Amino acid sequence: MTTNNPRKIFVNLSVRDLKRSMEFFSKLGFEFNPQFTDENAACMVISEEAYVMLLAEPYFKTFTKRAICSTGTHTEGLFALSCSSRGEVDEMVKKALASGGSHAMDPQDHGFMYGSSFYDLDGHHWEVVWMDPAAIQP
Repeated sequence: MTTNNPRKIFVNLSVRDLKRSMEFFSKLGFEFNPQFTDENAACMVISEEAYVMLLAEPYFKTFTKRAICSTGTHTEGLFALSCSSRGEVDEMVKKALASGGSHAMDPQDHGFMYGSSFYDLDGHHWEVVWMDPAAIQP
């Protein structure tokens, strides 16, 4: 893959209540692209290259023949978000918990990398991480 034409990623997640999910992620500081948002789906902007499509359950089911994962008992994936500082990691998790999310794992401090995590309103597992830029130099 060439770096002058980076790929975009669209992660699709099933949600039970689209409006509540949008309100939850808005409280964490995320915005939604109105061009790709309607009563069935919301396009949450992570960056210019990464998006999360929140899909109402009935609509999500039209894209797969398999059953939707029960996030109350199973983890369908770990979705990691980078932050610019340790403080931003803690602040995002704090906002998530105050907005109805739940505790996932205790914070982990590896010196060059720090992370914490939460479950969103639908039980999706979000990892929030900071990594020292000096540690990822080639």
